[in-house]
Amino acid sequence: VQLQAFGGGLVQPGGSLRLSCAASGSIFSINAIGWHRQTPGKQRELVARITSGGSTKYADSVQGRFTISRDNVKNTVYLQMNSLKPEDTAVYYCKAEVTTADLTSSRATNIYWGQGTQSPVSS
Repeated sequence: VQLQAFGGGLVQPGGSLRLSCAASGSIFSINAIGWHRQTPGKQRELVARITSGGSTKYADSVQGRFTISRDNVKNTVYLQMNSLKPEDTAVYYCKAEVTTADLTSSRATNIYWGQGTQSPVSS
């Protein structure tokens, strides 16, 4: 399973950015998928996640400003980030809990991470 992230880049405070993350491979189901972020010297933290049923969870710091959504057909998750602040500057990582199935229909559930995408917020 591979997770490929798109959409990072420099944005001014108050601006918006949309991240996307596409999952590919022998995917049977994506149970939950979301975004974490990390800044130098700090632990990686949850930003937002969404389950297969559409339930969402957000970090308090982004509640009301960020919106996570998913396209189950495309196995893609989106993070719409509005009203960005300098403290949102981080490397954003896509994370997914994926159940895979092989040719024998044997299934396994694992956690996968995508490559980070840099999203600096600066004037």
